[in-house]
Amino acid sequence: MPKLVVDGIALEVEDGITVLQACEIAGKEIPHFCFHERLNIAGNCRMCLVEMEKSPKLVASCAMPVSEGIVIHTNTPKVKKAREGVMELLLINHPLDCPICDQGGECDLQDQAFKYGRGGNRFSDNKRSVQDKNMGPLVKTSMTRCIHCTRCIRFATEVAGVPEIGALYRGEHMEVTSYLERTLTSELSGNIIDICPVGALTSKPYAFKARSWELAKTESIDVLDALGSNIRIDSRGMEVMRILPKLNEDINEEWLSDKARFAYDGLKNMRLDRPYVKKQGKLVEASWDEALSHVAKFFKMVDGEKIAAIAGTLTAVEPMFLLKNLLQHFNCFNVDANQYDYKLDTSSRGNYLFNTTITGIERADVCLLIGANPRQSAPVLNARIGKMQRQGALVVARIGEIDDQTYKIQELGNEPNILKLLATGTHEFSEILKNAKYPMIIVGDAVYSRNDGYALLSIIHEIVDKYKLVRQDWNGFNILHNHAGMVGSLDIGFTPGDKGNNVKDILQKAKTGEIRLVYLLGADEIDMQELGEAFVVYQGHHGDAGANRADVILPSAAYTEQDAIYVNLEGRVQLARAAVQPPYQAKFDWVIIQALAEQLGARQAYADLGKIRKQIAEQYPVFANIDQLVTNKVIKFAKKEKLSNNSILKIKSNYYMTDTISRASITMAKCTQALQQYKEIVA
Repeated sequence: MPKLVVDGIALEVEDGITVLQACEIAGKEIPHFCFHERLNIAGNCRMCLVEMEKSPKLVASCAMPVSEGIVIHTNTPKVKKAREGVMELLLINHPLDCPICDQGGECDLQDQAFKYGRGGNRFSDNKRSVQDKNMGPLVKTSMTRCIHCTRCIRFATEVAGVPEIGALYRGEHMEVTSYLERTLTSELSGNIIDICPVGALTSKPYAFKARSWELAKTESIDVLDALGSNIRIDSRGMEVMRILPKLNEDINEEWLSDKARFAYDGLKNMRLDRPYVKKQGKLVEASWDEALSHVAKFFKMVDGEKIAAIAGTLTAVEPMFLLKNLLQHFNCFNVDANQYDYKLDTSSRGNYLFNTTITGIERADVCLLIGANPRQSAPVLNARIGKMQRQGALVVARIGEIDDQTYKIQELGNEPNILKLLATGTHEFSEILKNAKYPMIIVGDAVYSRNDGYALLSIIHEIVDKYKLVRQDWNGFNILHNHAGMVGSLDIGFTPGDKGNNVKDILQKAKTGEIRLVYLLGADEIDMQELGEAFVVYQGHHGDAGANRADVILPSAAYTEQDAIYVNLEGRVQLARAAVQPPYQAKFDWVIIQALAEQLGARQAYADLGKIRKQIAEQYPVFANIDQLVTNKVIKFAKKEKLSNNSILKIKSNYYMTDTISRASITMAKCTQALQQYKEIVA
């Protein structure tokens, strides 16, 4: 470990870090624009100049690796004058847009010009003007403000893995642009807004809406995929104004998917804000007492085995727990959250989790994707896989349909028989798995959504066993979930078990009249025509498919409007926090179910959310570990089912519209349209 001196402070630092990072360890602030710790070094801006003894010139600290015995000075008159000169050059062509720039208040250029600039500009020539570029419906460009730091270019190539941003020309004439000046196709494109140090790239949906100092900031989690990315919800009054990533090295680092970042406008559209009861074939506005008593009346008329409940993809743990307990009071066990009929093994918690963990990807040396599409299911997780592959630390192979995951993949084919060959050790890839120190398998929805999903899982468990993917120091078996509510529902047993019916059976029996009352807890992904003549109660926050079929609508809060527990795909229990109030008469999910229980004379003894969570933790100990990972066992799964010869093909879906919130989002609709137009152009 090299030793150096920074402004008289002796340090011993890790080998390979830069002088800039060493200075920050010493507590010295070094101004910079182009340097970003998660991107490769560019050395463009020269703002980070420092003085190094025995060097004839100032050195760019971001590009200079530390070495033994160097002495650094960060605040000499020479350094101060150089910084003033660099800042003066950066501001030659920068327009005076601060009063109307959305980056105002959060701009690195503003802050550093104030702290390190000379307070005046000696240049009097006309400023250059650069035409704005089209980067799609998410990123607004003002390219005259660009200082050519190239952060956006490096992010697109190195993190997103989609090199669709680049630079044209040289020197003062350089222009940053997207490929063919068309929409960005990466699911992580919004992150270039965060890493742009000036106002050249800003949020198009947020443009001219608010200033940062006007907004209340609430730390929460994203629920639009199963990753559980940490987010910050910025709100003003009753409205969510924007959503930004919150740093969490264990989950999403500092990145956020475009759907999580931009679908918030769907929280304002198609909202259910008052109860409705169907009368004479039409939904009519009703009071809460009337709606709940109407539901209670039907509950009392129907035997428990003729009642069923289906939970949706965005449903939190607490309402599922309360609804399950309420239905069991009526001797009803027909509860399920598996709307897509996924074949998931629930015999052990480790059998349905991403056991390697998200950070564990960086330890793996071989990754086998089996019917998994992480780019669509979890773009931020996919970026971590891509990062390790591009560094040469991870070999990625795939069994399934060929698709662009943004990094190099060894294609093994899409026939189920390949799994059998791997299980017997006769496939050419078997040797790579055998020699790997930390191999991992990621099983996706193209496997567990098949009719023979259990048969495929049985063979995959044979592979896990043969190559010792699960051992004392390593767990390489992973299920890649798509939905935020799925793991939580499995953890609390919101499943039919041996006594109840799953979603498929519920729909079948509802159609024939064997099930007469169906409670949809935010469930919108099923075929509503299959419900037949059943009495349908819909508790949710958007007027989607479920609300259109409902006989009674109970309006609830969305994830930004209530405190709730969600469990991410690796089994981490996290808390979503309310940033704004639910609209008009909408109520928290747990409050609605408690009120219904009171109407039914089966009130559950939970006066507040804290007591509900305490009860959940007592029954299911994993919920006592908030924001922590626990070790889970993977039990070998063997189910004798016939294996189909059908190819393993990806499940086609529109990434931008996968749930009630994103389907209600105008921004996501624009993204869908722009992507379709892009595909038509490049086809």
